[in-house]
Amino acid sequence: MRDWLELSQKQSVRERTFERYEEIVRLHIVPVVGRVQLQKLSAQHVQSLYTKKLDEGFSPTTVRTIHNVLHKALSTAMRWGLISRNVCKFVDPPQKKRYEVQSLTLEQIHALLAASEGHRMEALFKLALATGLRRGEIMGLKWQDIDFQKGVLQVRRVLSRTPSKIEGLGYKEADPKTQRSRRSIVVASFALEALKCHRELQLEAKSKAGAAWQEHDYVFCTSIGTHLNPTRDILDELKGLLQKAGLPDIRFHDLRHSAATLLLSLGVHPKVVQELLGHSQISMTLDIYSHVLPNMQRDAIELLNQALSPDQGTDEEEE
Repeated sequence: MRDWLELSQKQSVRERTFERYEEIVRLHIVPVVGRVQLQKLSAQHVQSLYTKKLDEGFSPTTVRTIHNVLHKALSTAMRWGLISRNVCKFVDPPQKKRYEVQSLTLEQIHALLAASEGHRMEALFKLALATGLRRGEIMGLKWQDIDFQKGVLQVRRVLSRTPSKIEGLGYKEADPKTQRSRRSIVVASFALEALKCHRELQLEAKSKAGAAWQEHDYVFCTSIGTHLNPTRDILDELKGLLQKAGLPDIRFHDLRHSAATLLLSLGVHPKVVQELLGHSQISMTLDIYSHVLPNMQRDAIELLNQALSPDQGTDEEEE
């Protein structure tokens, strides 16, 4: 497993992904089956690993992640000629619990926008609700990515957390995870106006900071131009606004869900929502937001009913 990490994964996956793989191998896989010879590893060994982790209180989602890492490692072992089969294929990992999307209603979104008026992160929250951008995409957004004349922004990078073991690095700019994530987004005018006001405030902060300012061109940054802290500067501020507006306690990512749910409920085609969110497949969009589809189906059937009902045909003949 350690050979797999160092020789196969270290240079081929993101640093944060590598850190996660290393933790799973070190904390979960090696302590349970690490002493079993690779050629003697059986489906029973793997099933016992999953059962043990569930008994220890780990969630089905965590155990499925362990399964995915071990499955990937054993597939590499097959390519290297170390084993003849991948025993993970003969074991059923626990079913992943479906996450219920939490999204704000239109009325709640209006309440949040009202509470954010005059807040130092007003433009950030308006942009999140207008575009469905991920937090890392918003943190990595630069002024050069925004065309105010066309009302379009480009998602070209994310600000990604580096492994905690690499002391002092913290966050760094990285390419979007997939090709679909690298995208153009038309920005609603209310968010564009907020961005323009935000830029004026940022220029004032830059002038005030003087020599202490560090120029990175970030749209959202600290008082000296450095990147934001995702918890202190974004999530904590969101929690405060939610409380102020009397709204449910949600994650920052749920602003993305709120934007997508609202668009779908307004009748926007799922393909457009997929492209806006940067999902690699439309099936992902439809799966996550399946709760919106019944209402869309009812609206569609009502339109069909109006078009094909006998009364509609009679009216047209009379005209």
